[in-house]
Amino acid sequence: MADPIFAVRDLAKSFGGLQAVDGATFEVERGSITALIGPNGAGKTTLFNLVTGFIKPDRGHIEFDGRSVFGRPPHVVARQGMLRTFQITKALAAMTVIDNMMLAAPDQPGERLLGLATRPFTWRRQERAIHARAIDLLERFQLSRLATAYAGTLSGGQRKLLEFARLLMARPRIVLLDEPLAGVNPVLGRQILDHMHELRTKSGITFLFIEHDMEVVMNNADRVVVMAFGRVIATGLPSEVRRDRLVIDAYLGAHGEDVA
Repeated sequence: MADPIFAVRDLAKSFGGLQAVDGATFEVERGSITALIGPNGAGKTTLFNLVTGFIKPDRGHIEFDGRSVFGRPPHVVARQGMLRTFQITKALAAMTVIDNMMLAAPDQPGERLLGLATRPFTWRRQERAIHARAIDLLERFQLSRLATAYAGTLSGGQRKLLEFARLLMARPRIVLLDEPLAGVNPVLGRQILDHMHELRTKSGITFLFIEHDMEVVMNNADRVVVMAFGRVIATGLPSEVRRDRLVIDAYLGAHGEDVA
């Protein structure tokens, strides 16, 4: 691969006698949209948890933009520019939408007591800038009318959009989306996909997303990584992966059929 921004090599994690991830190896090209697919229990979400620091790997290598992030805690990985969403959204339900957004902005002077006391004008100016950026992102995601609503009152699809918009406050370089379309109506799902393509084109953000809908994968991914039983069994272009016999047998349990 010409310019990988992210790579895992021989990554492994077991829980008791269960080998959840078993020597996974693959790369993600900078500026690409890559899909991670596989049957339930293949180890996809566990892999996300490993590379973003929520679970410590047993062995292997994790590189982000040429630097090792193996075993680093989530906040360190996030500060380096790798952020992720979750299958179940993590919006702070008792806070407003705009507060959820502003809380995600990094390096705020108001987080430090000394900064509050010695640089009141600086933190106020920065807070206004953070608020303006949050409103701009909410408008882009068509959530600005809900800025003062509590996040807990949003629909499942709106929470997915909020979580997506919120992570952009931290200016990521790669975004890992864990089943972003699960439980989302088709209209909001299309918005999420459109935002992904727009951000890749205009901002150069790289995306790695987990998805079970093969039509979505084939129509939106530049490349596909396939996992089964904790292992990476295939990588390649969507047109190549859909005809791979290992993928057909392991992912769909089909015989003699194309992935469609």
